[in-house]
Amino acid sequence: MNVLPFQVVQNEPLLRARGVTIDYASERGTVRATHDVSFDVWRGDRFVLLGPSGCGKSTLLKAVGGFVAPRAGSLQLDGKPILKPGPDRIVVFQEFDQLPPWKTVKQNVMFPLLAGGTPKREAEARALVWLGKVGLAPFADAYPHTLSGGMKARVAIARALAMQPEILLMDEPFAALDALTRRRMQEELQALWEENPFTMLFVTHSIEEALVVGNRILLLSPHPGRVRAEINSHQFGLHSAGGAEFKATASRIHNLLFGAGGAAHVDEAVPAGRAVQS
Repeated sequence: MNVLPFQVVQNEPLLRARGVTIDYASERGTVRATHDVSFDVWRGDRFVLLGPSGCGKSTLLKAVGGFVAPRAGSLQLDGKPILKPGPDRIVVFQEFDQLPPWKTVKQNVMFPLLAGGTPKREAEARALVWLGKVGLAPFADAYPHTLSGGMKARVAIARALAMQPEILLMDEPFAALDALTRRRMQEELQALWEENPFTMLFVTHSIEEALVVGNRILLLSPHPGRVRAEINSHQFGLHSAGGAEFKATASRIHNLLFGAGGAAHVDEAVPAGRAVQS
C-alpha cells in the first residue's frame, strides 16, 4: 500500500461535504436526489460513491463539480465553498464522444490547457507526457473516430490529469466499455495513481468496481440517497476478485445497501472490497 508523505501532516480534508441535500425539477415536480449526505475526501484518496441507479450519486458529483447547487448543506474544497465550476475540479464522464472529432488526440488533451491560458509549448509538452503515461503517445496525431472505446477513455483521463486538478471527478467512466476493456482500464487507473497519486472522486453502481478502484467507499441508499455506511477498501484490488474475503465484503455491502432481500439495481459481478466500518 502506498503511504503518501502528505497524509501524515494534513489536518483538514481536501473536500468536505456536510448535510448535502439536492433537489431537482422533473415532470412529476420536485424530486429529492440526496438527503443530508456528509463525507470527507482527503488528499490522495480514491473515494467512491456507490449506490443503486437513481440514488443521486452522479448528482452529488455534479454538485462537487459546481454544476448543481445543493438545496441545503455545504460543499468545500480546500476550505473554500464550491459555488461554480473551476479548473481545480475536472470531470471525466462515461461518454467519450465528448472528444471533439475534428481535433487530434494531442489537440484534445491540449485544448483545456490552452483555454486556461497555458502557453502552447507547455501545453503540448504536458499533453505528450500524459499521453505517454496512458500508453497513447504513438496515437497523438490520430483522430477520435479511429480509436477504440478504451483508447478514448485513456484520452479523456490524460486530458483531465494534464490539467493537474485538485480532485479528479469520474462519473461511471468505464460503464460503456466491455468487461475486458473495463478491467484493463481499472488496472491502468490504479497504475497511474501509484505512479503519481492524485485525489479522485469516483461514481459507480458496481460493487466490484468500487472495491477494486477505491480505498474508501461511501454507500448511498436507494432514492433519495442517504449515507448507509463508509468502507475502507484499500486492502483489495483486482488480484482479490473471487477470494473468500472479497465475496464476503461484497455480500455485506449488498446487505448494508438493501437488507437481506435486496432491492434496486446494483451490479454485483463478484466484487472486491475489505473491512467495513459501519
